[in-house]
Amino acid sequence: MAVFLYTRHMISSLFRFHGHGSLRYVYTNGKAVRSQLLTIKATENARRKHSRVSVVVSKKVLKSAVGRNRIRRRLYEYMRHKLPEIKNVHDIVLIVTSSELRNMPYSELSAHLDQLLEKAGLHKASKN
Repeated sequence: MAVFLYTRHMISSLFRFHGHGSLRYVYTNGKAVRSQLLTIKATENARRKHSRVSVVVSKKVLKSAVGRNRIRRRLYEYMRHKLPEIKNVHDIVLIVTSSELRNMPYSELSAHLDQLLEKAGLHKASKN
């Protein structure tokens, strides 16, 4: 069975996760890297074959469900392209802390997230 990382529009459910149990594990055991816009929590998961991503956008950040979903879609799209560059197998949670991500230009968003992933030591090229 071939696994297609690049679907036409959205990241495959194989590379996503949600639910209190999985999120709680990453929250308690993951290492956090913070910026003004978002926090990345990640923990290694040797029991899996592929890295997984979850995006959390609280109602406190943005009341509008349409706006929260837009942020979520933008972050999943970014991670869809970056997952092949993630070293080892990780569970990664992107916790949004600012509604600025909704209308930020994609190039700026991408550069910001690249820096955070590098800081977290998740890129294959990073030295951690």
